[in-house]
Amino acid sequence: MSKGEVKAEILLPTSELRNDIPFFTKTLGMRLDMIYPADDPSVAVFSGHGLRVRVEKGADAQPGTLRILTDSPDKFADGQRNLTAPNGTKVEIAELSPPLVLPQTDHAFVVRRLADQAPWVIGRAGMQYRDLIPSRLGGSIIASHIRIPDGGPVPDMVHYHTVGFQLIFCYRGWVDLVYEDQGEPFRLHAGNCVIQPPEIRHRVLYASDNIEVIEIGVPAEHITTIDHDMELPNPTINPDREFQGQKFVHHKAAEAMWKPFRIPGLNSRDTTIAENTKNVAGVHVVRPENATPFSSHNADILFNFVMEGEMTLEGDGNEPFRLTAGDAFVIPPGLATRYSEMSANLELLEVSLPGVFETEVVRR
Repeated sequence: MSKGEVKAEILLPTSELRNDIPFFTKTLGMRLDMIYPADDPSVAVFSGHGLRVRVEKGADAQPGTLRILTDSPDKFADGQRNLTAPNGTKVEIAELSPPLVLPQTDHAFVVRRLADQAPWVIGRAGMQYRDLIPSRLGGSIIASHIRIPDGGPVPDMVHYHTVGFQLIFCYRGWVDLVYEDQGEPFRLHAGNCVIQPPEIRHRVLYASDNIEVIEIGVPAEHITTIDHDMELPNPTINPDREFQGQKFVHHKAAEAMWKPFRIPGLNSRDTTIAENTKNVAGVHVVRPENATPFSSHNADILFNFVMEGEMTLEGDGNEPFRLTAGDAFVIPPGLATRYSEMSANLELLEVSLPGVFETEVVRR
């Protein structure tokens, strides 16, 4: 049965309606839709800015707070940011799209081991999250180990993230994804990754049993917005489109070339993410070839996740850490470290910001 037309409104009290009418219409720029009774008005309904507001004399309600978001806050309500209506309602004027703020990195040497049994928490769309950098380096980055134990359809919606950089690396299993302007849904297999440029619309569709991914987000706290209007896949196909200067990347391990890494004794496959983000970030998968020397770097953030095998992480002034699959670490700039006692099957995921930076071999 159809419910017919449905509207919702916010109820606000007042003691004298005639004082509120010029505030809501002139100061806030809303439209007066209804007013009654004619001889002594006690109810007025206003609409505007996505709101419908009913102001009623003697209503059993709290004055409340209205937040009005605009891309020109200095031109709204004569530039006032906090107002109080005659009926006591607080009004806050704020930026519609505030600029993304990247916190200054709080550098630290971080080791997070799977054996430490960091708690898994339930996050968005029922997925389980494990925090790989508890300090989040002062809010500059979040690194999550995400899993979905039971495969099948994922209860996700078309959404986007207001971020500076975001990586999804498929660690185990596979997941079906769809992205704005990138064509039909595709399957992201283990060993492959995508970057989600700022505000690209996307949706997680289906996952295998025991899917696991590593997700990196910069900054640590960022907004996820649901897009109720876009349907994916959308009709436009434009793989070269830039989203705030970054291009979508779907890196496939089977098509990658292995080359000598920035640290002697290691090889890597470059995901081309540094190139496609204009050096915002870089992502490499790293394997051992020979023994490595001590080295230091000048990257702002250098994160590693042990995907396979074992290694010992040595760092000046620190006890050595024996690391195995599922462990993660962050090396701050200027700290001399060495990867030693590496198993033949060792495989690391390295994420850096920026993508290209200097590495110096430390002679001992």
